[in-house]
Amino acid sequence: MSREKPPPIPSGSGEHRATVAAGFVTGLLSGVHARGLDPSGLLQAVGLAPEALAARQARVPIASYVTLYNTVVSELGDEGFALFSQPLRAGTFEFLCRGMLGSADLGEALERASRFLRLVLPDLRLSIARDGAVARLEIAEFRRLRPGTNDPCRVFAFEWLLRLLHGVSCWLVARPLTLAQVRFPFARPEHADDYALIYTELSTFGAKTLVATLDAGALELPVRRSAADLAAFLEGAPGKITMLYRRDREMARAVRELLSKSLPSAPDLADTARELRLSTRTLHRRLEEEGTTFREIKDGLRREIALARLEKGGDSVADIAAALGYSEPSAFFRAFQGWTGLAPSAYRKRAGNGSK
Repeated sequence: MSREKPPPIPSGSGEHRATVAAGFVTGLLSGVHARGLDPSGLLQAVGLAPEALAARQARVPIASYVTLYNTVVSELGDEGFALFSQPLRAGTFEFLCRGMLGSADLGEALERASRFLRLVLPDLRLSIARDGAVARLEIAEFRRLRPGTNDPCRVFAFEWLLRLLHGVSCWLVARPLTLAQVRFPFARPEHADDYALIYTELSTFGAKTLVATLDAGALELPVRRSAADLAAFLEGAPGKITMLYRRDREMARAVRELLSKSLPSAPDLADTARELRLSTRTLHRRLEEEGTTFREIKDGLRREIALARLEKGGDSVADIAAALGYSEPSAFFRAFQGWTGLAPSAYRKRAGNGSK
């Protein structure tokens, strides 16, 4: 994969604005690596220094990610990045979109997507179900993607398909759709912090299949796009589309970072608004516009830290509760059961670190 190579420029350092974690780039290139090909030329062609991806906290500009996405698809001749048992030929994404257009509502559009994907992507199965007020989108392996559960190709395949479906769904109904919760069928990846911004604060790992939930009313939203709208949507596709409805959520990120730095103290909404030089009402409104709430961000941050420390082992449940700002271990215990359905000690045991 040799190309004319412009001078490399560094990837994003610590800046979060309009960037993604380098882990998503590693996943995007996992099929290239699996084929035994050297991706250095591809990276340098979009202005990314290959060595910059090695840093654990490296970040990549979204524009570079989108360009790399489309470049890899073009080089491989495969819109599925060589992740699956058969390639997704050029035009697959366009025909997916065309097949969903003309549906009465989003539920019908997703059912059409499910049938289309069975024809072109036999490795994965998409199913949609309503459970009362909740809609469930499930992506399951029909054929085993990779021998290892946490193989980068397998991880990226699930990440990619959910982002793709979510992006197209948002476009079809002409509004952002908030994912309430997503359970991913692999262990927590190093770039999991970005999941709170790209998917939802309630992203968990280690499930048997990928299950994303949202308000069931979303399935009844009318499809507002037509074939005449598709040309503009496809410009720069499919790379642009997978990040088009990524919620950069600058206010949510600012709140998350402030809360993280404040631990073990637990500032409330008014305290946080004051620190950000906003009124409480303005902060609440801006978070609502970004599809989240102060409580969701706070609970999501605490949950992620708690899960990581329990999986790592070494800290007592009482120490973790104190570090997260809970005045009593019993309050942490109740919150943790609400997040996972398990007691902290049971979760630690299931993670393989024994009980403490």
